Amino acid sequence: MNKINYFVGIAILGASCQNLSNNKTSNSEGAMNIFNSTEPNTYYAMWTVTEPVIDGLVTDSCWSYGVWDTLDQIWLGSNYSVTDFKGRYKISWDEKKLYLLIEITDDSLSNSREPLGNYWDDDCVEAFIDEDHSGGIHQYNYNAFAYHISPTMDAVDIGPDKKARLYNSHVQGFLTKNGTQYLWELAISIYPDTYSDENNDNQPVILGKNKEIGFSLAYCDNDSSPARENFIGSVNSKGHFKNDGWIDASCFGVLILKE
Repeated sequence: MNKINYFVGIAILGASCQNLSNNKTSNSEGAMNIFNSTEPNTYYAMWTVTEPVIDGLVTDSCWSYGVWDTLDQIWLGSNYSVTDFKGRYKISWDEKKLYLLIEITDDSLSNSREPLGNYWDDDCVEAFIDEDHSGGIHQYNYNAFAYHISPTMDAVDIGPDKKARLYNSHVQGFLTKNGTQYLWELAISIYPDTYSDENNDNQPVILGKNKEIGFSLAYCDNDSSPARENFIGSVNSKGHFKNDGWIDASCFGVLILKE
């Protein structure tokens, strides 16, 4: 599996699980257009005719008209200041992949552990993806994925053998830095629940218009402590507030692919 290099440079930054604790409406920071969703915990991603270059910059055309949504739901931890953490993201797609642009303000970036050792306690992006939006348990199977993506672009989840594994072939990424602001640009291949570690020819699904994917996004924030201080997400389902997302995909929000 190919490991993506970490680069620091100057960037131009511009159920119980199914029941909602309140009605967060996604895309709250975006201008009103056809991609704004009025459904709780739902994000409409726009199609891009041109695949973005994964370089941690905002020069690709798809990011000029994408809609921001916030990472502002405290799933674990206590209140924090905007200088400690602030996060928002955009999503685009084509037939091959999802593309994420994630803007994070973080006053202390921590990435001190081995890739497979307590990876959730370092600073990382976590992308929860349920390809067919079927919900249900995914703790030790591939009904859904919970990719923990480190600043060095190691993508970690738990396999059916109950051991942490690297899925770096699923995620391509690049990180740039401007002061305490970090821009994560990711390209993620979406795999079905038939994925198998024993199969050397797993194929990602072909994405299409109006496809619904179970999706939540989060950030683990660690300010040089033994464990993360906060776990801050994109949706407000009760299951995520109980930290059930790594077990039950019914907690996830909804990502709808639009043209």
